[in-house]
Amino acid sequence: MAQRRRQDLIMELIQQNGFVTTEQLVDQFKVTPQTIRRDLNELAKQKKLRRHHGGAGIDSSTVNTAYQARKIMDLEAKERIAEALVELIPDNSSMFINIGTTTETIAKALLEKNNLQIVTNNLHVASILSAKEDFHVIIAGGEVRNRDGGIVGEATRDFINQFKMDFGIIGISGIHNDGSLLDFDYREVRVAQDRKS
Repeated sequence: MAQRRRQDLIMELIQQNGFVTTEQLVDQFKVTPQTIRRDLNELAKQKKLRRHHGGAGIDSSTVNTAYQARKIMDLEAKERIAEALVELIPDNSSMFINIGTTTETIAKALLEKNNLQIVTNNLHVASILSAKEDFHVIIAGGEVRNRDGGIVGEATRDFINQFKMDFGIIGISGIHNDGSLLDFDYREVRVAQDRKS
């Protein structure tokens, strides 16, 4: 396969998945790790992707807004989303709630429910929901991001994947032109992808 074609396909995979490992690409294209590293380094120089240890992810052309600003941004819309969603969640349900200020707003609205089991990788969600005595809140282990209290990493994914939930409440940062969901941290994307499947 020509290098240009392989690089185009690598970019398609990254757009679809948010992040790919060098190992995945070696298996996909049946080439050496050195060939994949060269491709990734060249694409990174062209600012088409961002290199990470063991792979590459989307090089976002937008900047992630600071957490405190995001908390109040579009608050009325977040509250409407939360109200509508809470109507769909019955008492005695189990759910996964990920990182984000919208999911935190939803967590506040969930306080009107009874006997929920929640698995989360969001310290703020855990704090909000643990105030309710009949809620069972389970928080994932992993690396805590200082900027927003999100818990990320492979340990987080492994922990969360142990659970089967009735619902998944997944926050995102944006929607690509092709309809795929986007986020700023490939580790968040991978947790969300695991929950979708």
